[in-house]
Amino acid sequence: MSVAVVVGNPKPQSRTFQAAHIVAERLAGRPADLSIDLAELGPALLDWSDPAVAELVAAIQASDLVVVASPTYKATYTGLLKLFLDRFAAGSLTGTAVPMMLGAHWKHALAPELLLKPVLVEIGAICPTAGLFLLDSEFESSQTLDSWLERARPRVAATTKGLA
Repeated sequence: MSVAVVVGNPKPQSRTFQAAHIVAERLAGRPADLSIDLAELGPALLDWSDPAVAELVAAIQASDLVVVASPTYKATYTGLLKLFLDRFAAGSLTGTAVPMMLGAHWKHALAPELLLKPVLVEIGAICPTAGLFLLDSEFESSQTLDSWLERARPRVAATTKGLA
């Protein structure tokens, strides 16, 4: 089973990046095979002929499980993540995806479910769990994460080969 993480935070190595890797590792029982910090791609995301970005899109399409993470920005996911997701044709992402967002306040808790998950489903991903929202102040030791993982693991395992 291949596990990937895509992070749409404009700040490299952000809390969102850290949280996404924690989620991927706790779901899969091991670190992600592929980690894409979109902040590191810079202007290449705007160049539709960029071969490195095309390779990353292909790698995500080949992944069995993808944690797609963004900070909450203006009550939704970032434009940086949108630029990357626009590279996927409808139906081209055939693996399992987990929509995840970090934010400063619980008033944005539905953002991953209402805003990010529909985009992932549109591009073909299977999203067997509710979107995950974590407070950026407590993502490392959150009861919310533990509860979500308890519910999510069997659902993700049912749609992902090799996840125990």
